[in-house]
Amino acid sequence: LREASEESGISGLTLLPGGPVTLDRHPIPAPCHWHLDVQYVALAPSGSTEQISDESLDLRWFAYDEVASVADTSVIRLTELARAALERRG
Repeated sequence: LREASEESGISGLTLLPGGPVTLDRHPIPAPCHWHLDVQYVALAPSGSTEQISDESLDLRWFAYDEVASVADTSVIRLTELARAALERRG
């Protein structure tokens, strides 16, 4: 939650209840070879505006159907899982 707030510049973010949505394991260069992302869904208050900070180079909102054209596989999967979780929540 702290990282999402720092990188987006949005205050008042909350996490979707229930813990992480997914774990993503992917290769990275040596010496580590593997990286594990614990992925959560952060919810922004209505009307939130992103703010460029020392933690980000560029920010903007994307519609669900735009994500596949700008993101890697792990973000696409996270978006699908987040959308499903939000739909179940009502």
